[in-house]
Amino acid sequence: MSRVWLLVLLVLVSPASVAVERWQTLPAAPAPVAMARHGHVETQGARLYYAVTGKGSPVLLLHGGLGSSDDWGNQVGALSAHHTVIVMDSRGQGRSSHDARPFSYDLMADDVVALLDALKLDKVDVVGWSDGANIGLDLAMRHPSRIGKLFAFGANASTSGMSTTGETNPIVPLLMKHMGASYARLSPTPKGFEALATQMGTMWSTEPDWSDAQLKTITSPVWIVDGDHEEFIRREHTEHVAAAIPGAGLMILPNVSHFAPLQAPALFNAAVLQFLDGESTAH
Repeated sequence: MSRVWLLVLLVLVSPASVAVERWQTLPAAPAPVAMARHGHVETQGARLYYAVTGKGSPVLLLHGGLGSSDDWGNQVGALSAHHTVIVMDSRGQGRSSHDARPFSYDLMADDVVALLDALKLDKVDVVGWSDGANIGLDLAMRHPSRIGKLFAFGANASTSGMSTTGETNPIVPLLMKHMGASYARLSPTPKGFEALATQMGTMWSTEPDWSDAQLKTITSPVWIVDGDHEEFIRREHTEHVAAAIPGAGLMILPNVSHFAPLQAPALFNAAVLQFLDGESTAH
């Protein structure tokens, strides 16, 4: 072997060259933060879990599909120093139950309104992640009086916005393993994860399906946010959604993917607090 090829080989196998980038990781969710109070709300055939902590103007955190409110463990502490933080498990996910009716974003947005009614809250700011961001967009269009600001991370407005290679990404098996274990630990029906995934998949095959005209009805301050290595949503779609919403900001976080709240919590939290408490225009 020549000296040149030996040097090339050393470069190719050196630790620096095979180091995993932050956006390629799927860190485990941290231990759940102790909340000041928690309970359940009965609505539309579902028993919805919620928890509340902190003090200040209210902000509701909405998790991603097949996840739970525990996924916000890196965010609750940082945000509760400034706000009353409310988390909930969407119907059929986490600690919440559901009935036989099909999942839809309209139904889950209506669940949020039922929770706000039960908590006697006229309006909240919303931080949504993935499905939670889509629920936030639904709220902004169908229940505009109930939502203040919306920080929508990893949202899509139509199925055409999804990447054609997302389902084959190597992070997907790790993600499903994580979510399945979390579901078995939290759910009132611990053996129902596969059935839930099938039902949610049916919804994802047709929803969301919002037109630009619908997005243009949004009057709430909105930031459309994503990672620069988003696995599942096309960048041009994210940019299009931001452009369609009047006055919306667009923020792309560096060196993170769809899982930025886990991969870079300090970065993600700083962006959320900038939006909630600082300027409402992304840079």
